[in-house]
Amino acid sequence: MHVWLRIIVPTLGFGALLSPARGDGVLFATGDPDGLMAMASRPSGGGGGEIETGDDFVLDGASRITGLSFTGLLTGGATPADIAQIVVEIYRVFPEDSTVPPSGSVPTRANSPSDVALTSRDSGAGELTYASAVVNPSFAVGNSVLNGIHPVPGNVTGGDGPVVGSEVRLDIALSDPITLAAGRYFLVPQVLLAGAGQEFYWLSAPRLVGPPVPDLQTWIRDGSIDPDWLRVGTDIEGQGRAFNASFTLTGTAVPEPAAVLLAGIAAAAGCGGLPWSGRRRPGDRPAG
Repeated sequence: MHVWLRIIVPTLGFGALLSPARGDGVLFATGDPDGLMAMASRPSGGGGGEIETGDDFVLDGASRITGLSFTGLLTGGATPADIAQIVVEIYRVFPEDSTVPPSGSVPTRANSPSDVALTSRDSGAGELTYASAVVNPSFAVGNSVLNGIHPVPGNVTGGDGPVVGSEVRLDIALSDPITLAAGRYFLVPQVLLAGAGQEFYWLSAPRLVGPPVPDLQTWIRDGSIDPDWLRVGTDIEGQGRAFNASFTLTGTAVPEPAAVLLAGIAAAAGCGGLPWSGRRRPGDRPAG
């Protein structure tokens, strides 16, 4: 069963490659790949256009994301040594950061990622570092989406068929952590590979069965439908399946203003009634 946790356990597993800061814990996790769907996701460059795949997560309080991990497939003979760039984007949910009404070139924008990203981190800019681990050198996936991304009425393509490649877990440490208010967001991880004919696919995981409800579908887009998005299962595969994606977010809770106030009063009382400064601390300001 997949879990949704709110800083209640120490991080496990993630520290095998990149150790998060002391006290960081699991903010959100979906689970291991299920072998059903592989979804391309890459930044522009290397002769290929940008493809973005996004899956949702929920924070029940203000949180500071310091790291994440996600599991994908490397094809075309690619190995982790071929990774040239990793970009991590965070989107809010439509209609935030979006043009309303939308263009109408996709079946729906309800519960999709917004038009533009709220924030992003790029390995090329030194904003994140990463390590990799090959989980399975030959992992088969039943269906994929790479080229079959089209506006209506040609959106249902059935997918691009089965793929086989190297299953790899990527562990990301954010040099510039992301602080978010409570709410629902979409994670969009992108991986650029250096070799011709090599592709990265984000792997699907079973949809969450516990809170938060409802767990939204995984969405995808490329330049042909930007700024709109398509649901990988409902709009592209068209077989009545709805996909999740395999990832984990790690970080810490951000104190609410009331909690900061009480902590300051307690600290002053413990120091014999020294005056308490009401200035806001840097960690109290939600940031992107």
